[in-house]
Amino acid sequence: MLFDVTGAGAADRWRLANTALRAATDRFTDLVAAAPSPGFRVTADWTVADTVAHVVSIAVLYVARLEDTEVPIPVPGLEDMLAVTNVDTVADVNTHVLAHFRERDPAILLAQLNAAVDGLLAATADPQSTVSWLGNARVTVGGLFAHLTNELLVHGWDIARASRQPWPMPDEHAALYWDLFMFDMLRDTYGVLLNTELPMPRHHVSVQFRSPHTTTTTLTLGDRRVWIAPADGPFDARVTFRPARFNLMMFGRISIAQAVLRRDVVIGGPRPWRLPAFLRVVHMPNGRLAPKPADRRG
Repeated sequence: MLFDVTGAGAADRWRLANTALRAATDRFTDLVAAAPSPGFRVTADWTVADTVAHVVSIAVLYVARLEDTEVPIPVPGLEDMLAVTNVDTVADVNTHVLAHFRERDPAILLAQLNAAVDGLLAATADPQSTVSWLGNARVTVGGLFAHLTNELLVHGWDIARASRQPWPMPDEHAALYWDLFMFDMLRDTYGVLLNTELPMPRHHVSVQFRSPHTTTTTLTLGDRRVWIAPADGPFDARVTFRPARFNLMMFGRISIAQAVLRRDVVIGGPRPWRLPAFLRVVHMPNGRLAPKPADRRG
């Protein structure tokens, strides 16, 4: 399915975003209920309960954004911290939030998650209207749904992998992260979210992203900013991807080598060697791609 950004295409994407969020929430709830225990470790740093608390903190933040209310979790200095967060300091925000959000009972957390998602799905806000996000970026309501769906899918993968449970990730749902969240945010403003204080490539670098489930989109990095380039313009590298596996790669769950060897990601174009310089700046929260501490000036 290819998406348009206006008209019927936008309506289709919005319906799919609602379906994806509901389905991911229901499956995540069942997955957590079947996990070995709340204290079962699923990543190097987080247990099942920590992981669910993290997802809940995002969901209630999004409800607060749509309702224009304060976040119900009392976290000192949260709004100030969110305003200056970039992709390489998201982990610091997560640590700060979880240190103050102490609830770890899975039953209570899942009830909070489902209540928040019910509230989001019942909201009547224009899906193309924007709200403030991390780093003073502007994200559409549809983008919030897509981002939360991706959080459920990726963190569900963490729990499922550790507890040896099945966890299918529908590509059409994973793809919404790009069309509704990332690309739409770049069309508006990403604030300070991308750490453009990092060393920049000597030349502009344009990368075309292609998938059967997304609109083909070219991003250009140069002059310490990132923008969406004309669809028919030239590009240096082409990334053809399967959305579910690409998201796992971009969020550090699998390596680039794994994704490429399985052909979940195919890299081509006239100058593919420029892709690493692009990913130095344009990446997701990912320890594999994050800059060294000495370079984290943004």
